[in-house]
Amino acid sequence: MSITREHACAMDANDPLATLREQFVLPEGVIYLDGNSLGALPRATASRVQSVMADEWGQQLIASWNTAGWIDLPRSVGDRIARLLGVGAGEVVVADSTSVNLFKVLSAALRIAQHDSRRRVIVSERSNFPTDLYIAQSLAQQFDCELRLLDADTLAQGIDSEVAVVMLTHVNYRTGAMHDMGALSRKAHAVGALTVWDLAHSAGAVPLALKEDAADFAIGCGYKYLNGGPGAPAFVWVDPQWVDQFQQPLSGWMGHAAPFAFDPQYAPASGTSRYLCGTPAVIAMAALECGVESVLAAETYGGMAAIRAKSLALTELFAECVSKFAKGYGLRLVSPHEANRRGSQISLTCEEGAYAIVQALIARGVIGDFRAGDGVAMPDILRFGFAPLYTRFVDAWDAATHLHEVLQSGNWREARFAARHAVT
Repeated sequence: MSITREHACAMDANDPLATLREQFVLPEGVIYLDGNSLGALPRATASRVQSVMADEWGQQLIASWNTAGWIDLPRSVGDRIARLLGVGAGEVVVADSTSVNLFKVLSAALRIAQHDSRRRVIVSERSNFPTDLYIAQSLAQQFDCELRLLDADTLAQGIDSEVAVVMLTHVNYRTGAMHDMGALSRKAHAVGALTVWDLAHSAGAVPLALKEDAADFAIGCGYKYLNGGPGAPAFVWVDPQWVDQFQQPLSGWMGHAAPFAFDPQYAPASGTSRYLCGTPAVIAMAALECGVESVLAAETYGGMAAIRAKSLALTELFAECVSKFAKGYGLRLVSPHEANRRGSQISLTCEEGAYAIVQALIARGVIGDFRAGDGVAMPDILRFGFAPLYTRFVDAWDAATHLHEVLQSGNWREARFAARHAVT
């Protein structure tokens, strides 16, 4: 490889975000390139969660809903996330899972859009994350709609006057390809449709400006680039022009205008609080708060612009290193070459053994992941996520070297690497 390890080390020495790596617990000898699936543990999280359990729950008991502000966590953590989305305080709430929140906002969007009875179509990308498609399939049946699945390069042409809602994931989970949110949202609005954006692979990794990009609804998870921990609560944003027009379908007590009035009749809260449902998961939200703070710590060093600049530099370094040996082993880059079309990951395909190659890398301490293809148009994927807060340039160089060695040695063909785990 023309890029040397010394060159990568020099990039680390000049990295303005380098000190932020100290915020995280990272095992010795591990190169962690799976932050796009589960973010690393912030050092602050364990003590914060311990305090919630031992002090707030253990000593103050139920009083902590008031004295420790438990009841306000969905909104206070939401306000922190809002700073990463380019929206205002009070516009984001944290609740439930990404799938549940998608059900809420897609239901609301369909109710608004179907004031025009001609609009009977939900548009999405064929390679969208499956849970999004499953939720859309369910709601298409309930609303007597068609779910129209298109390839990325035909999306704009497929948004016509029959479309009620365009539902897309901003950064594709398999390839890392990033949609032009502003262009597609404005295209949808031009024909009278609304947009729902899944930010699971965007929030905390790429700069977002939901209002400038004319989004209508957005949801996302807390456990990837927001470092909130496994199964961390998700978030919801609704453009203020729509937020009070329709109540969401899961009318639980925390979305009531006065939960502790215990009124037998439901009356939705004003604003995004109506997208709450059940009792907040306090311990999980405390952990998520630490994760979001680990991202906001970058504001001192240039914020999301600096995170994005490092993300692009990391992915470009890794892709260039891999390209030096890729052809000899059938590797192919499927992530976009163009920086403005790529999220914070690099995805590769190979002629055979993608799963086993990933397992052989993991055995060497290089943790990426595998995503199965569809057996037709989409091949199996070796996926590497780059979290700029803790991933170093030397990690990218070393990971590419390990990948080369695994392919060169052929040890990925050992039977032990073919055994499938439940989670890939």
